[in-house]
Amino acid sequence: MKNYSLAIALFASLSVLAQDKQLTMEDAVIGLGTNLRVESLSQLKWIPDENSFTEAVKTSYGNALVQRTLPSLKTDTLARSNEFTDMKSVPSFSWIDKNTASYRNAQDFMIWNRETKSSEKLLTIPENTEVQEFESATSSFAYVVDNNLYLLDGNKQTHQITEDGKYGITNGKAVHQFEFGISKGMFFSPKGNLLAFYRMDETMVNDYPIIDWSKTPAVNKNIKYPFAGRDSHHVTLGVYNPKTKKTIFLETGEPKEQFLTCVTWAPDEKSIYIAVLNRDQNHMKLNQYNAQTGKFIKTLFEEKSEKYVEPQHDLYFLPNGKEFVWWSQRDGFMHLYRYNLNGKLLNQITSGQWLVNDISGKNETSNQLLITATKDGAMEKHLYAVNWKNGNMERLDSDAGYHFPSVNSNGTYVLDTWMNSTTPRKIDVYSTDKKFKKNLLTAKNPLAEYDMPKVENVTLKADDGTDLYGRMIYPTNFDANKKYPVIVYLYNGPHAQMNINRFPASGNLWYDYMAQNGYVVWVMDGRGSSNRGLEFEQVTFRQLGKVEMEDQMVGVDYLKSLPFVDGDKMGMHGWSYGGFMTTSFMLLQPDVFKAGVAGGPVMDWSMYEIMYCERYMDTPQTNPEGYAKTSLLDKTQNLKGKLLLIHGTDDNIVVWQHSIDFLRNAVSNGVQVDYFVYPGYEHNVRGKDRVHLMQKVTDYFDLYLK
Repeated sequence: MKNYSLAIALFASLSVLAQDKQLTMEDAVIGLGTNLRVESLSQLKWIPDENSFTEAVKTSYGNALVQRTLPSLKTDTLARSNEFTDMKSVPSFSWIDKNTASYRNAQDFMIWNRETKSSEKLLTIPENTEVQEFESATSSFAYVVDNNLYLLDGNKQTHQITEDGKYGITNGKAVHQFEFGISKGMFFSPKGNLLAFYRMDETMVNDYPIIDWSKTPAVNKNIKYPFAGRDSHHVTLGVYNPKTKKTIFLETGEPKEQFLTCVTWAPDEKSIYIAVLNRDQNHMKLNQYNAQTGKFIKTLFEEKSEKYVEPQHDLYFLPNGKEFVWWSQRDGFMHLYRYNLNGKLLNQITSGQWLVNDISGKNETSNQLLITATKDGAMEKHLYAVNWKNGNMERLDSDAGYHFPSVNSNGTYVLDTWMNSTTPRKIDVYSTDKKFKKNLLTAKNPLAEYDMPKVENVTLKADDGTDLYGRMIYPTNFDANKKYPVIVYLYNGPHAQMNINRFPASGNLWYDYMAQNGYVVWVMDGRGSSNRGLEFEQVTFRQLGKVEMEDQMVGVDYLKSLPFVDGDKMGMHGWSYGGFMTTSFMLLQPDVFKAGVAGGPVMDWSMYEIMYCERYMDTPQTNPEGYAKTSLLDKTQNLKGKLLLIHGTDDNIVVWQHSIDFLRNAVSNGVQVDYFVYPGYEHNVRGKDRVHLMQKVTDYFDLYLK
């Protein structure tokens, strides 16, 4: 009996010890990408036009790529690593069709044949290639070198499409600062016969110096930076025909300072659709152009707003090729609308006070789109099947959390990778008729042995009654009778949401690290942030920072109402928009936070880029009062607490001058500000050096809040 009791006591003590590990700074910052990486499955991809997917597995001879066929999950080997003599493992395949795939081997772009198990080199990609695009139907390859566009056609003939590329003129690259959902600059037609591409003329845009301090003497490299209220670039869309070796440009007209986005080929390759948005970003026309002549054909419809219109998605053509799906926030939430080719609205496919995130696939047989949406809560993302004709909709997954589905070609099976606050990762495969489901992976919790803090979701109310979602991370070994210092982390800008149902529960292991070291950590998404609808986002229009601060003060007041919070020892940290918010609080609400750390902060919106800034603030000329109120460059005299500014010397998004000018004003006012730069870094600090950054931030709070 004694031995049995002793065994129980020993087991209990070991269990406590097993969950008593503390996070190191390395764990907190880079651990989820290194030693605390969550298990996953490699090369999990659907084979086109088959009910089968691939997975890379380890074997006694190296690794292999296997095929798993549904619903039996019968496994066959497709490729072995020893078949690629000059590579250490099976390469990462991108499937072209069910029999061929492409992959990279150093600079060689290769095509692999499933039947012969052999590879053929398509081309050696030039070392100085900037961007590239492969077209599978004709095995064509487009790429950009020195701002000029080249094409290797299906006959392996190289075409130099443009010759005017230089500093200030780019061809085939993304434009408009990657706003409006733009991610690339070249667009092959559906059958691969033609290539459309952006041409951007920035010669009229201000030069801005970026200094390389790693050389002696330092070297300047100018970039083009379109400051709000100043000259903007001019963008056109060219169409190249490799058979005629001629390029035509679509006649998108005047004024030249406009935005061309949502570029989409018609299925028959005869025309191209473009969402043409005016510089004020309050009037969008969906236009159709002749791809052979460049002539304007017609405007299908227009969207206008007193604030802004923000097209972000290409047209999604339905299988008949005579109808398409258009994304719009016209009813206050991002929803889907079905149109015919004449621009007639056939029906609104989705509706409600929630929004669509993505179109993941389609099932032509049942007239269904498979979409992800926030229908079951703004902090979750789920997969739904919606009938594009009648709007009937059903949820396909069954577990709470954030889902990342991959749908097979015919929309009958889904590979679902998902997580929630207590589930690091699960990967399921299931049929969309819900008759089959199989778990492929349930990842172990890499934090199981760590002493992780309690995380609590909190809902507060804005002054207009809107729900605000916050998250509190309690100190480990929490004692309700103690007083704890607080770190408020925030972003609160457009297109970002901090609080979602994901792993880890806190959302960021640095929060857990700070909680393990005696802090309460608070994160809240105020109005202006993402995934809550247009009214929630647009309330900040022409006054960035004002409503966000009001909402964050709701969180601050809540924190101060808690008996275990030390209201005199509160700190705030944020980066980019969060850096702007942190600095705003330190200057405009100087009695709230004892210390703040602002990284890559916007200090004056007139020094930020046109596309983003003029959408949310209008121009400095039309909204001088808004720009003056939100500028922080002339308010340093208000600082009472301790403020640390951090900036990358090569920042080409929030240029270094923001914080330099702030320091100049601080010196003029005799105000002491702490400052640290990261040489050679652009807008953020990544990799191992981020450990240094977060240690710097942590040390600052320890110095002034403990």
